[in-house]
Amino acid sequence: MSTIAWENIMSHLQSVQTTLQSENKGYDQLTTYLDTHNGIAWGYMHGEPRPCYTYTLLTDFMRWFSDLTELMDDGAQQQEISYAVIGSSVPGVFNLGGDLSLFHRLILEKDRTRLLQYARACIEPLYMIAAHLNRPNLKTITLVQGDALGGGFECALSGNTLIAERGSKLGFPEILFNLFPGMGALTLLGRRIGHQKAEQMILSGRLYSAEELYEMGVVDVLAEPGEGEQAVYEFVRREARARNGTLALRAAREISQPVSYDELMRITEIWVDAAFQLGPKDLRMMERLVSRQNGKAESLASQAESALLAG
Repeated sequence: MSTIAWENIMSHLQSVQTTLQSENKGYDQLTTYLDTHNGIAWGYMHGEPRPCYTYTLLTDFMRWFSDLTELMDDGAQQQEISYAVIGSSVPGVFNLGGDLSLFHRLILEKDRTRLLQYARACIEPLYMIAAHLNRPNLKTITLVQGDALGGGFECALSGNTLIAERGSKLGFPEILFNLFPGMGALTLLGRRIGHQKAEQMILSGRLYSAEELYEMGVVDVLAEPGEGEQAVYEFVRREARARNGTLALRAAREISQPVSYDELMRITEIWVDAAFQLGPKDLRMMERLVSRQNGKAESLASQAESALLAG
């Protein structure tokens, strides 16, 4: 991983931590729990007013990661945390992705600076999940218990291990409004299944079932509906037998297939520039998707596909 990139993120974390010293450490759109017995930190998203990546939720992620690193580094009250799990407390939805309402408004206002700022705010927690907070003994797990679209799917892919319940749907609908997922999709999915297949998935605009993605090698562990947390604990128990070997293998993979912060940022800049090339028809499609982000993810994608086919 890039030392400079990590220093930049840690500098941001330090500024967040300074603010926390005079604030309530509760999170607004992230519910957390620390299982000290098993060394598992749980974080459940609940973005509002829609289960997407709001600035508040993104800030909560940064605050939580800052608190976790403080717990792991505090010499007097050091906590042994071996796993960080990212899930959702919204029934049937992991996350619906980027804040399309904000995208739409900033595109109309031609505010490239603020759109790039939002994109960076999305990339920082995603990169930290992929880089397991720069802790060699920490593993990140994304737990998908509902539908994950766009940035929600990117977040799911950023985990060192992706566990998904049967019946969950994951996909990238961005092509439906003539854009592409620019916050890590190609980087993370390409490293799992190859860039050619990743591009095909992105260009399809369709949703894939957790079962399909398990067969493709995108999902690591397939859980029964309602048994996601149990699957996490079973995974932890199984890995305990060979944890040293699995962590060493991950370190080797990160040398052969590194996830670069600079790469993520450069792709995001392409995404921002492409966003400002969207035409009136594309923006109308985005408007319709904004109104449907309040509904179920499956409804959001299926209705968008129908609208695309109808022209």
